[in-house]
Amino acid sequence: MREKNAWSMNGFIGVLFIAILIALTVFGVVQQKFVLAALCLIIAIILGSGITLVQPNQSVVVIFLGKYMGTIRREGIVITVPFSVKETISLRVRNFNSNRLKVNDVEGNPIEIAAVIVFKVIDSAKAVFDVDRYEQYVEIQSETAIRAVATKYPYDTFENAALTLRGNAEEVSNQLTVELQDRLKAAGVEVIEARLTHLAYSTEIAQAMLQRQQASAIIAARKQIVEGAVGMAQGAIEQIEKDGIVELDDERRVAMINNLLVSIVSDNGTQPVVNTGSLYQ
Repeated sequence: MREKNAWSMNGFIGVLFIAILIALTVFGVVQQKFVLAALCLIIAIILGSGITLVQPNQSVVVIFLGKYMGTIRREGIVITVPFSVKETISLRVRNFNSNRLKVNDVEGNPIEIAAVIVFKVIDSAKAVFDVDRYEQYVEIQSETAIRAVATKYPYDTFENAALTLRGNAEEVSNQLTVELQDRLKAAGVEVIEARLTHLAYSTEIAQAMLQRQQASAIIAARKQIVEGAVGMAQGAIEQIEKDGIVELDDERRVAMINNLLVSIVSDNGTQPVVNTGSLYQ
């Protein structure tokens, strides 16, 4: 089913013509010309049954004797096919907020996810005839698409090695938009935007995943501290030897590096120790 234009005429001209017919009907009754009066009245009723009001950003689907006659998009008052069934479809941009869905990501972790879908009807014929109650169709297909996209990615990899739901919201939203458009084109609906509004681990694993995130953060911080400490110790030894402050053999160099690393890496402040003897005693 494809949208096409229905027959219509300017409503103001039609109303004026109907008023003239009613006046002729009254005139025919007064003059006792009942055939003329009946004919004018019938024509006025036929035209009056086709009067339709079209709001801005709305369309009217015209159905006559079970057949699709076309769609009216011209706003204002119009006269269309008499004795037809008219169904109004909104062409305005609308939002749909999905429920919080509980799904498993690609690694099998249960998560909660929700999204907002921005859409509008671009083909009223498809919206009316190709699907049953297109608003409900949009809701169901949106939740199905959200589930499908959520199962393609992990919530978080902790190594930033792949696309994740948490770390790549823009890419995930674009994928969700494409997935939705493929599903909703049958209803004549255009998806303008799709964005995640809620993303979290399910309550039964939230605490464990929080501990995992904290552990990963601690490991990353420790790694950076150690790398920095090694660089600082190496620079200190090179500077001492370059300035000739003291000559260090291998044993003293190892001892100094050990002391520097312990001082830099340790969580607690170091306590100075005064060595009154020889390093070799």
